[in-house]
Amino acid sequence: MLATLSPEVVTGPEWVFEEKYDGIRAIATRQAGAVRLWSRMLQDLTAGFPEIVAAVRALPDGDLAVDGELVSLDEHGVSRFQLLQRRGAKGATAPRYAVFDILELDGRSLRSRPLAERRTALEKLLARTTGPIFLSRRLPRDGEKADAIAREKGWEGIIAKDERSIYEANTRSRSWRKVKVRKESEFVIGGYTAPAGSREQFGALLVGLYQGRDLRFVGKVGTGYTRETLASLGARLARLRTPRCPFTPPPRIGGATWVRPKLVAQIAYAEWTAGDKLRQPAFLGLRTDKDPTECTWSSREI
Repeated sequence: MLATLSPEVVTGPEWVFEEKYDGIRAIATRQAGAVRLWSRMLQDLTAGFPEIVAAVRALPDGDLAVDGELVSLDEHGVSRFQLLQRRGAKGATAPRYAVFDILELDGRSLRSRPLAERRTALEKLLARTTGPIFLSRRLPRDGEKADAIAREKGWEGIIAKDERSIYEANTRSRSWRKVKVRKESEFVIGGYTAPAGSREQFGALLVGLYQGRDLRFVGKVGTGYTRETLASLGARLARLRTPRCPFTPPPRIGGATWVRPKLVAQIAYAEWTAGDKLRQPAFLGLRTDKDPTECTWSSREI
């Protein structure tokens, strides 16, 4: 179940508000004691998060399935996608699992039950949990106050949820609404420029959004890379090289190398320019949990 982007905070007695986490969406399942972590694209993430797998295995109540976000928190307790990308590196922040819904408990499906009932069951399940799993943060039932808290703390945003809603699998539902605070979004990589100076691999990524069947160029992203990122991303890009420009119309960029549009990048930016290009974009990481076709001009975050 996915949230619909909302330009403003919704109002009404049916809405509850939660922190929007900046990480990787994942469903955790436990069947006959075996735990698996699955991304939105049904990638098996189990091997990459052993501490979280162990914590899910230790939960009570038999077979279960919960929905949440894999995150890494900074020193202020704010989730940052780029920190999660560095997991496993020396000195990296340990990943955690912010759980916000429960789909199955003790072998019984809860998908058709209202959110209020599912939340109560989830709170009971996690009541004595410590370690890397935690319950998603609920905010005041006043959307404006919830939004103000998110802006003050520097969160990615808030999620508004209708307490009466059932769990709609594989659906972008209007019963869940996301309101973004930080300007971050996903873009398709269609090429790169040559490196300059001491930089290796590439200079800037060339990114775009789909408008119908066409990939529309929206900007060059030349900052936000570590040496390790340049090396690993450069190797992946090399395998995707193609002589054909994937953008329509082709941007006028001399010496660009084109790639097949298979990779999705998370990009932070200041704003959109009058010419519909990204201003001050910075690379945050690759989104292996997102399909390039999901990155569309019509759903861009302004």
